[in-house]
Amino acid sequence: MKKFFSVVTAMSLAASLAACGSSNTADTTSSAAESSSEQTKEQVTEEGASDADKTFKVGICNYVDDASLNQIYDNIEAQLNKLGEEENVKFDISYDNCQADSNVLNQIISNFADAEKVDLMVGIATPVAMAMQSATEDSNIPVVFSAVSDPVSAQLVDSLEAPGANVTGTSDYLNTDAIMDLMFALNPDIKKVGLLYDVGQDSSEAAIKDAKAYLESKNIEYVERTGTTVDEVMIAADALVSDKVDAVFTPTDNTIMTAELSIYEKFAKAGIPHYTGADSFALNGAFLGFGVDYANIGAETANMINEILVNGADPATTAVMTFDNGIATVNTEICDELGYDLDEVKAAFEPFCTKVQEIQTAEEF
Repeated sequence: MKKFFSVVTAMSLAASLAACGSSNTADTTSSAAESSSEQTKEQVTEEGASDADKTFKVGICNYVDDASLNQIYDNIEAQLNKLGEEENVKFDISYDNCQADSNVLNQIISNFADAEKVDLMVGIATPVAMAMQSATEDSNIPVVFSAVSDPVSAQLVDSLEAPGANVTGTSDYLNTDAIMDLMFALNPDIKKVGLLYDVGQDSSEAAIKDAKAYLESKNIEYVERTGTTVDEVMIAADALVSDKVDAVFTPTDNTIMTAELSIYEKFAKAGIPHYTGADSFALNGAFLGFGVDYANIGAETANMINEILVNGADPATTAVMTFDNGIATVNTEICDELGYDLDEVKAAFEPFCTKVQEIQTAEEF
């Protein structure tokens, strides 16, 4: 009996120890699994946070405060914010405007490179893009330009298809012949055309040359008046009225754009339609603005910035983007003041453009 109880006791003790050992092993395995799970969660969280916190610094400089260029910047900013959310990154934008002052422009660019240490610079208009190109030749910071009418002639790129260096962007190339076609479609009896521009604007050089060639081919007289400041442009506008021109042409010239609000009434009162190279001129009182959609240029510029910074595109092989110059914007108030019938104007313009849209005089879009 004693032996029996000894065996039973020993068996009970062994079973108890086995159960205890099994429980400890399970607890240890469970604890290890939980620990591994927590580490994995922390790792995923950290990786996610790292992606979300990835920031690209973008320095944007505008050439002057005018409706077209401001519209470009507004749309670059809006599109970059949208793309940042989609790509799970952040675009930290530093914005400045040199107001056509070359000394201020150089200071802004220097600040972008040295103090802000931007990952990419954006130059709105030709003079800004050229200054950025010169300043980044050694550092090789990518530069994306916007609203450069002739980037090849400005020597910003080797070609539109293959820029060749650290600079690429979007062009607002102007189809001058198309504007002239609109002018003569509405009034085939034009005898004298005024050419109003700033001789210092690179964006005007090719367009004025094309305008002269077009007018000469039709044996139409033209007179040139220029200005580099608002006051000089006002004097030039008065001179064109005295010249008794039948119409005035201005390309995508930022100096004239800045002065448009100061001169449009002179032309309207004299019965002279002002044909221009951007819808912002019509917004500021010109009879017609013909050219690209500057809001779209801004958005596409932002897309290019995203491709370079986020997706690793090389500016040297990223083609310059050009656009269909097919939108005619008519200022309906000026149309009335000039004595034109809006329906007749649209009928005359429609065969020569992809779209005719209406606008009224205002300072900003």
